[in-house]
Amino acid sequence: MTVSLAYEDRGAGSGVPLLLVHGHPFDRTMWTPQIEAFAAERRVVAPDLRGYGASPVVPGITPLSAFAADLEALLDRLEVESVVLAGLSMGGQIVMECHDRLGDRVRGLVLADTFAEPETDEGRRVRNAMADRLLREGMRGYADEVLHKMVAPYADPAVQAHVHRMMTAAPPEGAAAALRGRAERPDYRPLLARVTVPALVVVGEDDEFTPVPVAESLHALLPDSALHVVKGAAHMPNLERPREFNAALAAFLARIDA
Repeated sequence: MTVSLAYEDRGAGSGVPLLLVHGHPFDRTMWTPQIEAFAAERRVVAPDLRGYGASPVVPGITPLSAFAADLEALLDRLEVESVVLAGLSMGGQIVMECHDRLGDRVRGLVLADTFAEPETDEGRRVRNAMADRLLREGMRGYADEVLHKMVAPYADPAVQAHVHRMMTAAPPEGAAAALRGRAERPDYRPLLARVTVPALVVVGEDDEFTPVPVAESLHALLPDSALHVVKGAAHMPNLERPREFNAALAAFLARIDA
């Protein structure tokens, strides 16, 4: 069953609409610099995924396919016929999940600081243990621990505060359900090898979660892709270096529009 998502729907224009999919454990405000930059020329839709932000919380296990079904339902409701899908981290994996589901509606893919491999046995154990911890302790301890992996220690203090605020505001039940679902994700590498639309792969140069070689492997898998490494950024280059991130995205969208 799909969930009715909270979302921001801004802008209009001749450009192909852009759907922005946030990562874990964030909300749609992580895309504020991109919404502001691109809504002048195209429609930009930025939802809160189920379990995050102002969207309903569904405890238990949320597989990536459930997130993708919610997004398909949202695009249908908004009558968005064609779209560029952009996602960061878990959001990038949800974008991969959306590719086959949405078929010819997808005009391009943006995969930021993400990876395509399935979970390992150890990774599955770690994610489920973290889900248990979030339900037991809440989000603050986790947020404190990972803040300077999400954004670099040298990031703007206002950006650090924004990221920490999103993480601590995330409902533990929703975050835990996403972790359990993500632990069971499939291998997206065969899917990427058959993608026919253009793709942009972006990664922060100092990203510890998805280092540059991981982004290079995505770039190598995709038949038609560009790779952009953002210097002076970790896992969230769209917030840490928005001007550079937006420039790379603008050049990619210009190609799609053409």
